[in-house]
Amino acid sequence: MAISYEKIPNNVDLENDPKLQRALEQWQPNFLQWWKETGPQGFDGDLIYLRTAVSVEPNGWAHFDYVKMKDYKWGIFLVPPEKERVIPFGDDYGKPIWNEIPGAFRKELRRIIVTQGDTEPASVEQQKLLGKTAPSLYDLRNLFQVNVEEGRHLWAMVYLLHKFFGKDGREEAEDLLTRRSGHSDSPRMLGAFNKPVNDWLAFFCFTTFTDRDGKYQLGALAESAFDPLARSTQFMLTEEAHHLFVGETGVRRVIERAAQLMKEHKTDDVTKYGGISLDVIQKYINEWYSSSLDLFGSEDSSNSANYFANGLKGRWHESKDKSITDHIALEDGAGIEVFDNEGNKKRQTIPVRRAMNLFLRNSYMEDCDRVLERWNKVLEDEAIHYQMTLPSDRFNRAQGIYGNMPFDPEGNLLTREEYDKCVGKFLPTESDYKYVQSLMKPVYELGKIAGWIAPPLRGINGNPFEFAYVKFSHDK
Repeated sequence: MAISYEKIPNNVDLENDPKLQRALEQWQPNFLQWWKETGPQGFDGDLIYLRTAVSVEPNGWAHFDYVKMKDYKWGIFLVPPEKERVIPFGDDYGKPIWNEIPGAFRKELRRIIVTQGDTEPASVEQQKLLGKTAPSLYDLRNLFQVNVEEGRHLWAMVYLLHKFFGKDGREEAEDLLTRRSGHSDSPRMLGAFNKPVNDWLAFFCFTTFTDRDGKYQLGALAESAFDPLARSTQFMLTEEAHHLFVGETGVRRVIERAAQLMKEHKTDDVTKYGGISLDVIQKYINEWYSSSLDLFGSEDSSNSANYFANGLKGRWHESKDKSITDHIALEDGAGIEVFDNEGNKKRQTIPVRRAMNLFLRNSYMEDCDRVLERWNKVLEDEAIHYQMTLPSDRFNRAQGIYGNMPFDPEGNLLTREEYDKCVGKFLPTESDYKYVQSLMKPVYELGKIAGWIAPPLRGINGNPFEFAYVKFSHDK
C-alpha cells in the first residue's frame, strides 16, 4: 500500500528516504486499523476542533481547524538540531552527540524507545469509551486532542524504530500495535497503563499524574546523547503540556463544583446534590498519584545507572539546571529510608548513579506539590476548610523498596490486617466508583455542562466555552 505523504507532515525528509518509506508502507495502514478498533469509539464522522502540528515553527506546530479524527495528520517532527551540542552527562560528558546509534548501546536504546512508545497507544485504549459520557463539548474536544496527540507520539517513537533499528525495529513497531491495555495475555508494558479509566475523574487524574510522569520521562530522554531521540522528545513535550493542562484544570473544576455545592447546601455530603465529595476526589488522587510513582521504577536501579553512564537518559533539565554541577555523578549518593521484614526503619545511601530514578521522581513530586497548591487555592478562595494532599511515596506502591508494603497515606507502616481494615478510607471503593460512574451522563448541548463539574475559566485558542468544539454528523 502506497504511503499518503499528505497525511504524514514531517521534517525528516520522508519523501527522499526509500528505506523509511518501505517500512511505513505496512505500518501506516496497520496503525489506522488499530485506531479504528481501539481509538475513540462512536465519533469517526464528526468534526472536532483540533490542534494539528504541520511544522515545528511557532505558527505551524499548533494549527487549529475542524478535522475528522480518522483523517488527522499524524506527523513526524524533530526540533531543529542544536549547533555544537555535546553529550551533557555520563562517562562521555562533553563529547560530540550521536546521530547514529553506537552498536554497544543498540539494545538499551531500543528498550527505552519501545517502553516510551508503548505508553502512547495504551492511554488511547484506556480512554476509548470516555467520549460517550463527556460533561461538555469543551471536554469532549480536549479528550480527543489528547488522544490524537498520543497517537502522534507513537509515530515519533515508531519513526526512530524504523529509521535506526532495521528488522528488529520494524518488529517492535508492529508489536506496539498488538499489545492492548489491560489484556490478560498481551498487556501493555507498564502497570498504570493497564488500569481502567472508566470515568472522567479518573481521566483527569490520569492526565494530571500519569501524563506528568510522561513529561519527566520525555524530559530525561530529551537530554540523550542520541540526538534524534532527544530532538523527538523535545517536540513531544510541547504537546504534552496541553495534556497536563486538561488534567490539572479538570480536577480543579471538579473541586470547585464540590466547593460550590458545599457552600450552597451547607453540607460536606454533596452526593445528595449531584457532586463528587472532596474525600472521594482525595481517594482518586491517592490512587493515581501512587500508581504513577511506580512508573519511575525502583529507587535503586542498575539500569538507570547504566543509562546515565552511557549518555542515554539524564536527569530532568540536566543541561539547563544550574544547580546540577556534577554531570558525571560518580561521587556522593542519595539517602533513603528503608524497612526490614520486622518493620524497623533505617537510613540507606544509594550510589548517585543508581539513584537516577529517584532524582527524576523527586522532580516529579515537586511538580505535583505545586499542582496541589493550586487546587487548594480554589478551596481557600471558596472558604472551604479542607486541604487536598499527596500521599507518601511509600503508600500503595507496587514497585521499588516500598512495593507491596502496607503503608498508610502518611507513610506509617501498618500491619496487613490494619491496612486491609481501613483501605477503603484511602482508596476508592466499589461504591465510590459506582457513584462517580452514575454521574457520567453525556452533555452535548452547546454551552451546557454536567452538574458535577464547573465550567472552564476560558476556552481553547481564544474561543469561549460556548464555542462549537465538536460538530456532530448526526444526533448522539
